[in-house]
Amino acid sequence: MLNDWFSIGPLTVHGYGVMIAVGILAAVGMAEKLAKEYDLDYKNIDAFALFVVVLGYVGAKALYVLTNLDAFMISPASVLGSGGWVVYGGIIGGLLAALVWCKWKKWDFRKYFPILITVVPLAQAFGRIGCFMAGCCAGMKTDAWFGVSFPSDSLCWTTDPVIPTQLISAAGDFAIFAFLYWNLKHGKHREDNGAWYLILYSLGRFMIEFLRGDMIRGEVGPFSTSQFISIFIFLIGAWLIHNRQQKEEKGKEV
Repeated sequence: MLNDWFSIGPLTVHGYGVMIAVGILAAVGMAEKLAKEYDLDYKNIDAFALFVVVLGYVGAKALYVLTNLDAFMISPASVLGSGGWVVYGGIIGGLLAALVWCKWKKWDFRKYFPILITVVPLAQAFGRIGCFMAGCCAGMKTDAWFGVSFPSDSLCWTTDPVIPTQLISAAGDFAIFAFLYWNLKHGKHREDNGAWYLILYSLGRFMIEFLRGDMIRGEVGPFSTSQFISIFIFLIGAWLIHNRQQKEEKGKEV
């Protein structure tokens, strides 16, 4: 849509990159505010975020390579140098990075995780708006009134009208952020925020995959790679809440 904003010499500013930057800055700003509010080490949140983003990007690219292994074996440079990446790889890489950081800096992961995970869908929401500007991650063809046509030089897989799955995903991510923020502030179990993120994001991702039109996303049986991963992410989130409830019940019995 509006991916190429303006150019300064050989440098072109892309809407996709700008929206990712906006999402990261918004998430980091919110994370610092929440960390300060809950008496955590808010002064090092920016360094933590940089560490997580870098390793999250590595994870996203690594999973993209795995889902495009045949192309990678033929031309590694073209796959590694492409704009392709898989969100779940970024989530897994980011979670591992957070664990490493907390171990390294002696942060209590159980205290930081429910608070910092709250801002993750906020960053993802802006990122999906960036996807819409670039035309990537588009939906199936449609004749409905809400169909969107992308120009031939975009990253969309077709120039015919398609379902704007990027905007649907962005709306879902904003909704997840709103729920997690509410639960953090007013819920009885803010420690469940990590689990709720895993449950809600995986559920939304599983469903949106049915509307996607770009087919180069890998597959496991009848599922896309992301749908297959979503099943396990959902079960992990559900198990975390169930485990917390079980511990509470045992505590009441004592």
